[in-house]
Amino acid sequence: MRRLFLASPLAWRSRRIAAYLSVDGEVNLRPLLGSLQRMGKLLALPVIARNNWMSFFSHRPEAPLTRNRFGIEEPAPGAPWVNTRALDLVLAPLVAFDEQGNRLGMGGGFYDRHFGGLPERLRPLLVGVAHEVQRADALPLAPWDVPLDGILTEAGWRPFSPRMGF
Repeated sequence: MRRLFLASPLAWRSRRIAAYLSVDGEVNLRPLLGSLQRMGKLLALPVIARNNWMSFFSHRPEAPLTRNRFGIEEPAPGAPWVNTRALDLVLAPLVAFDEQGNRLGMGGGFYDRHFGGLPERLRPLLVGVAHEVQRADALPLAPWDVPLDGILTEAGWRPFSPRMGF
């Protein structure tokens, strides 16, 4: 998927990109993060605070990481905070997705709470990264769920929103 992402217009037009470090079978983005750093992109990773609020902090692949209470690696204390409104693109993990752009996460609601508080026009592009086997025919939808703008799997891109630009 690294090659598919790097060949896309999003790789070239997005200057500030948030991603994740994989757990539990999620797509491993570490090789992609290294490539994006070499391209001069500002990278950010989510940090989950004690109050269950998610924020993004600057990340460099060689920078120290710490594990949060869920066992997920995140930037160590002291990493610079990154304003969500400054992000161009967020690569989001997921458990499942459907063809309508709905995303099922691990159940914490972190991404929905974080991005649901922003008007769509102020939101960075939200792109799920998944294995094709994670595709579902339809997912249950709650009023607070924030849809994906697109999805990237090993089979290619699926844009769900005109915001994707392709």
